[in-house]
Amino acid sequence: MPALKPTDFTATVCWIGCVPFDGDAILSAPTDGLELGFDGPVGERHSGRTRPSCSRVTSQHPRGTEIANVRQVSVVSSEELAMIASDMGLPEIDPVWLGATLVIAGIPDFTRVPPSSRLQGPDGVTLILDMENRPCHLPAREIEAVHPGKGKAFKVAALNRRGVTAWVERPGRLAVADQLRLHVPDQPVWAHLEAARA
Repeated sequence: MPALKPTDFTATVCWIGCVPFDGDAILSAPTDGLELGFDGPVGERHSGRTRPSCSRVTSQHPRGTEIANVRQVSVVSSEELAMIASDMGLPEIDPVWLGATLVIAGIPDFTRVPPSSRLQGPDGVTLILDMENRPCHLPAREIEAVHPGKGKAFKVAALNRRGVTAWVERPGRLAVADQLRLHVPDQPVWAHLEAARA
């Protein structure tokens, strides 16, 4: 019995970026297409089967522990980027500043799509959405460099709008203007979720 339900929600790939291996800035470099293997985007700093743990999982692992890499790809929504920019008083948020891999359009409230959902591309390339990519100080630093006095507002403006991290379930290629279909887990929401979060 299938555990994932194909939906009628689709997203258009609006922008693709690649964070180079060189340097320590988070800035993405725009590109027209991306090859995705089981290790993630080919030639991208966040690729790899494993990675050192970061601040998002310190409740589970000491910082720097080698763990599975479910942060191969950073996916953000153009609609949510527009809301962040509006709240910050900026004309736009350049995905370069966020170190984004993909900007998509068409899925409402994208950052809150259920974890373990899939985005599937035209050739079958499939990304597993891990969880919300929490806002941090690194994009704020890049925004501040371009718009002095504005960077500090990023973390609040981007709350629940920063997109999600993802990893490759099935390799393939993505290009600007590709359509991605959303597949969601076919299970009810856990009745004890609020109690667990308390």
